[in-house]
Amino acid sequence: MGAGDRVTATEQDGVSPRGRRDERRARLGLSLVAEPGDPRLAAGLLERTPTELLAAVTSADAGTPEAWRARAVALDTRLEATVTVARGAGLRWVCPGDAGWPERLDDLDQVGAVSGVVGRPLGLWVRGRGRLDDLTARSAAVVGARDATTYGRDVAGDLAADLVDAGTAVVSGAAFGIDAAAHRGALALGGPTVAVLACGLDIDYPRAHASLLRAISESGLLVSEHPPGATPTRSRFLTRNRIIAGLTQGTVVVEAARRSGALNTLSWANELGRLTMAVPGPVAHQSSVGVHQAIREGRAVLVTNGAEVLEDLDVLGRRDATPPSAPATVWDGLDPTSRAVIEALPAQGPRTTDEIAWHAGASPEAVAAALDHLERSGFVRPSGRGWHLARRADLARAGDGAGERAGDPAAGDQDR
Repeated sequence: MGAGDRVTATEQDGVSPRGRRDERRARLGLSLVAEPGDPRLAAGLLERTPTELLAAVTSADAGTPEAWRARAVALDTRLEATVTVARGAGLRWVCPGDAGWPERLDDLDQVGAVSGVVGRPLGLWVRGRGRLDDLTARSAAVVGARDATTYGRDVAGDLAADLVDAGTAVVSGAAFGIDAAAHRGALALGGPTVAVLACGLDIDYPRAHASLLRAISESGLLVSEHPPGATPTRSRFLTRNRIIAGLTQGTVVVEAARRSGALNTLSWANELGRLTMAVPGPVAHQSSVGVHQAIREGRAVLVTNGAEVLEDLDVLGRRDATPPSAPATVWDGLDPTSRAVIEALPAQGPRTTDEIAWHAGASPEAVAAALDHLERSGFVRPSGRGWHLARRADLARAGDGAGERAGDPAAGDQDR
């Protein structure tokens, strides 16, 4: 086939090498006449093999879409030209059944349509040295708003760095904003990252990301179901989202407005039964409205860092991202009456023992004993008008001596 193709099928699946080559060529031919994700394509492949369907199109079968038949004119010439361009650009064509084909993508044939798009890719163009199935065996998608905030970009970069540091590849779309931050975060730690594009791999899009795309191809992979020369369109960004979700174990959305394309990727992940996660942002910022809605509706689990994403991706119970407990304070060791006394004292101004007893719901004798211990510990102080709060017990570290005396009346008696 050329263009770096590798014919890897054997007769183990009952298909001869020649039959395999014909199927791969048919898939490539269909990709030049049918738009990816077209429901008519998925339906056609349920009834016919790729070779049979392409033959029907090229023979102007009335049962095939007119637009496909029009694009199939001089198809052999276009095929050879495509292969020539792909070879020059260092691209290879990977199809279902090939070594290197990620079997996760086959799940796309088992789920319904999202925004009118359905079906697994006919094949994928790949640029880079690695194998797509190996690189994405353990992977997560990190996607989000193009018009990202500094907060969002920082979070995405840190999260991606945490993932690749733990051996998890990062998959995204190389767009401005969150996508680019995720790729750069992965590259910063020398980890693998995969960019799925909505155009041919011989086109740098966005143009400003030419150096980023080159860096991704050198350490990871660039992927597209569109042939060389194909330009990006709005609909193609939506169709490529199913590939981002399909390649990975789970999808993380960092910032997304109410109608963000990143939520489309999240919908695909949900449809596929993959893990869906979202990073919250400022509640008043429009860039996170879609994220918050997804969390509120139960369409995504809240995550705040790479450790939490890794915990969700891993085998249940293998990882624990629970943060360590806060350091113990004197407050933790106080008896209930002493706590009630402190809570009964205003931040400013005094209260008498009787007033404190009323607010604390304790007897004046118990309050007087608690005040005595708290005074010696430095948390309250007396004046001619009553008792004042001197310092906060919940900010004093446990084990400083004074706190122990405050929580232990016996220790206070010994000090006297």
